[in-house]
Amino acid sequence: MTGGFFKVECPDCENEQIVFGKASSEVACAVCGTTLARPTGGEAEFAGEVVETVEAR
Repeated sequence: MTGGFFKVECPDCENEQIVFGKASSEVACAVCGTTLARPTGGEAEFAGEVVETVEAR
């Protein structure tokens, strides 16, 4: 499996959530429901700020 995991900060509520870098579906914030990542066919497009790389492959 290629890709990595990233800790992304929600732009609305500042919750930090771990997201797969090649997400195949939209990822919503667990607290407020704001979309954090959108699939693009490759690397996901992050709506929030990437705080850190949790695991890179």
